[in-house]
Amino acid sequence: MDKTVTTMIESLKEKTGYSLDEWKNIISEQSFSKHGEIVKFLKETHHVTHGYASEIALKVLGSDADSATNADDFIVSQYKGKEHLKAFYDKLLAEIEKFDGEFKIDPKKTYVSLKRKKQFVILNPASKTRFEIGFNLKGVEPKGKLEAEKPNGIWASFILLPK
Repeated sequence: MDKTVTTMIESLKEKTGYSLDEWKNIISEQSFSKHGEIVKFLKETHHVTHGYASEIALKVLGSDADSATNADDFIVSQYKGKEHLKAFYDKLLAEIEKFDGEFKIDPKKTYVSLKRKKQFVILNPASKTRFEIGFNLKGVEPKGKLEAEKPNGIWASFILLPK
């Protein structure tokens, strides 16, 4: 498990009032099936910060790399029916891996996260005809082909349509 995630889980009760198992019980009493629903519930009802709410949701749904038996299975699943986009992903990742500095490739259920201390890029085969690249551009106003996708303009996505 990632050091940051381990620290978050260890400090969960102190920071939020409940342990991960307690949160799992609380959330199981609701009828949530989506990450965003859980995050919204935790933030609005229990005033949990976004980072903790998101990590709790990932653990409850088992949709993070740490919950998977094999994180590569997430990637295989993401490209099922979208196999033609996998070559683009492989080429893009090969180019990104040439960048200076250490980063972690962290597959999730529906996208791949690239992290240093924090997530800085997401790679998402959104549909059969659309591949999204999300950048952490906090403080940068999206324009042109960049579109604000997340609250507070933190994320912007460049949407590529394969030819």
